[in-house]
Amino acid sequence: MCVGWGCRECVLCACLSVLLRDTTSLHFFVCQYAHMKTNVCASVDTGFESRVCSPAALSDPDGGPCRRTYCGRGRQCVLMAETGRAECVCQEKCRPSFVPVCGSDGRFYENHCEVYRTACLERRRIYVVHSKDCFFKGNACTMSEYNRLKSMLLDMQPKVLKDGAQSQQRDMEQKRALVDTMFKYLDVNQDGRLISDELEKVCLKFEHLEDSLLECTMQDLLRYDDYNNDGHLSLHEFYTAFQVVQLSLAEDQRISISTVTVGLSAVLTCAIQGTLRPPIIWKRNGIILNFLDLEDINDFGDDGSLYITKVTTIHMGNYSCHAYGYEDLYQTHVLQVNVPPVILVYPETQAQEPGVSASLHCHADGIPNPKLLWLKNGMDLQPRSSKQLSLIANGSELFIGSVRYEDTGAYTCIAKNEVGVDEDISSLFVEDSAKKTRLSVGNMFYVFSDEGITVLQPSECEIHRHMKRTERIIATYEEMCPKGEGVSPQHCVWSSAVNIRDKYIYVSQPLQSRLLVVDIQAQKVVQAVATDPYPVKMLYDKSHDQVWVLTWGDMEKTHPTLQVIPQASVGEVHHAIRTTFQRVNDFFIPPTNLIITHVRFAFVFLKNEPAIHKIDLETFHRVKTISLKNYSCIPVSMAYTHLSGFYFVQCQSKGLLPTPAQLLIDSVTDTVVGPNLNVTGQAFVSPDGRYVVTADPLSSRLIVQTVSFQGELGLNRQIDQPVAVSDLVFQPSFTQSNQHVVVATSASGTDLLFADLSSGRTEVLQSLKEPLAPQAWPWGGPNRVVVSSGLFGQYLLTPSVESLFVLNGKQRTPHCEVSDIKRGNTVVWVGEV
Repeated sequence: MCVGWGCRECVLCACLSVLLRDTTSLHFFVCQYAHMKTNVCASVDTGFESRVCSPAALSDPDGGPCRRTYCGRGRQCVLMAETGRAECVCQEKCRPSFVPVCGSDGRFYENHCEVYRTACLERRRIYVVHSKDCFFKGNACTMSEYNRLKSMLLDMQPKVLKDGAQSQQRDMEQKRALVDTMFKYLDVNQDGRLISDELEKVCLKFEHLEDSLLECTMQDLLRYDDYNNDGHLSLHEFYTAFQVVQLSLAEDQRISISTVTVGLSAVLTCAIQGTLRPPIIWKRNGIILNFLDLEDINDFGDDGSLYITKVTTIHMGNYSCHAYGYEDLYQTHVLQVNVPPVILVYPETQAQEPGVSASLHCHADGIPNPKLLWLKNGMDLQPRSSKQLSLIANGSELFIGSVRYEDTGAYTCIAKNEVGVDEDISSLFVEDSAKKTRLSVGNMFYVFSDEGITVLQPSECEIHRHMKRTERIIATYEEMCPKGEGVSPQHCVWSSAVNIRDKYIYVSQPLQSRLLVVDIQAQKVVQAVATDPYPVKMLYDKSHDQVWVLTWGDMEKTHPTLQVIPQASVGEVHHAIRTTFQRVNDFFIPPTNLIITHVRFAFVFLKNEPAIHKIDLETFHRVKTISLKNYSCIPVSMAYTHLSGFYFVQCQSKGLLPTPAQLLIDSVTDTVVGPNLNVTGQAFVSPDGRYVVTADPLSSRLIVQTVSFQGELGLNRQIDQPVAVSDLVFQPSFTQSNQHVVVATSASGTDLLFADLSSGRTEVLQSLKEPLAPQAWPWGGPNRVVVSSGLFGQYLLTPSVESLFVLNGKQRTPHCEVSDIKRGNTVVWVGEV
């Protein structure tokens, strides 16, 4: 029983207690508006213990045909005397209540009923316009009061002791149970809809509330939360009113794997379902993507799907989605990007005399790894014997032990994987008149030393050409290495060199503040390009045919600048363009390969600044600054893998402080993912992007990580053979296709390390003589370089103080030593010309 209740003039109040099956009580205090002096209390059997106040004019519960007829808004059911059938007509009048609304016809109405009654009478569509002017006119319930009203409805429910660790998901489940019960009670006819009549029968009265809140009634639920303006509240709208969220994810959909071919678009759809699902949030490497305004991930569909407009290999990896505010429930999408094969054969053509051996090489990049097969003159090639004809390294080399006339032909290498096929032809001619061709100017090492430029043919260990320091530059007739003030005796000083499409070599002369341009075909120095003082480092941007040059200003690096030489491969007079970047400490341009043929951005490090500046290679403008301040990282070097798009940043070590961890940056989002495990030191990435090798400065060991075709970075192994790495190069394996061998030189010793990345097996070459002392090589970079002879070459070259060592990488042995070449620490390989 309810006792001690006071009612305002027109309101008779009673209390209702609803007993839930689980014995949890849900309490409503209800009263009814009635514009009459007397009301009659009736007891309604709802299956719960209850007391309800209702007017004497309540309908007969047996209501006949009209009980089963729903007429819609603004209409009522009447029983036709002639036929005895129920029909819908326009309402004669609405119950007097003041819940002001605006109609779409621009008129003001006292309540929703008047809007729809007028629409019925005038036979036209009039709908409620949720206008601020109508909502807050007079003493109507305001939004803030309405929200307080809903909060109090929930607060009146019995309090459940909550565990401090209780999740938001569990809280929402309890809230949903309360709202479900509330809806079922209010839905008198149990049709799954709350209409105005049902809500009008009850209103809420609270003790000790401000008078303004009493203007809010249960009918205001229709006023504020009938989103589709259909005159009733569905359960979903009721959930919305009370902000009930219920999410679910099928167990078999927690991980979704998608495979997309490079260049196509991809759509990742979040499988999280539920009532009033909040906006979907997508993450990559823990970084939220929705608000980054990314170039290639710039559209999130109405259903929360993630759209990648043009997929590249950097997009592979894991993506996760969750509803906003509900991070505990998430779905993981693994995106694998497939790439059709791209093939390269070597040599394109060769002539051999009968009886000699011949090799035809084929290399293919693709994802998944392509399988290789050979055709001869369009027919399947069946190896006859291991001595005469054999396929080596999974078909990447076709070896003919002793060529015969019938071996003449066109040998086609075909590469296949799941998404494509590519092929190329290597021609072999067997003839008596085939003589040893004159050595070409290609397939040579070009070594820049104190004495000038040495062109070395590695297989024969033959010096093909020597350009002395006094040789003249064609364009200016100056000496190649003029004697400078205080430099005695006269010798050349070089610091960096780059190969420009096997047409030119650009090499820097820091003391002369210039670059020399070597024409490879003519084997002459054809031009000197003036730069700012002390050009020390160059990189070639093949995508835009530009040479980027870092200059120091002086030996103390007080005025470093960054300059660019455009159209580097064009035979014309070149000049350097000064960029706007000052205080440059170093820069990095990602490499290209058979798959990645275009690079758009470079990265610049400024002195003592914990940041990396992203530069547009075409416009030279700064695109973005990536801060490393949170990690106290001053960057000193970078490496990059196009698989998943990770940048590996080496941080500067300060004095006695511990060496900072290597940082990972995601190239899709240009944000720092975090430390790369506990790896420190400079990273080197294999040409195919699958191996990341870091020279640990503390242990002098190599740490090998792998990048899978799903973009997952994992620790592979540690090479236990210690080497204080000066330089490191990758050489293709001669026994397995799509595998690599690491070759590393020592900064202080005479050893050279070979390490097989697939097996971890190592071999050490010793006694290669002492390298240049670090102080004897002040230009940065390695004091003992190692340079390979290209994708199909088996030779490597590394200098000592006064000689050159040519190594046979296939046999992992020294091949020869070339003496009397001092400080030959600037080396370039030139392939086919």
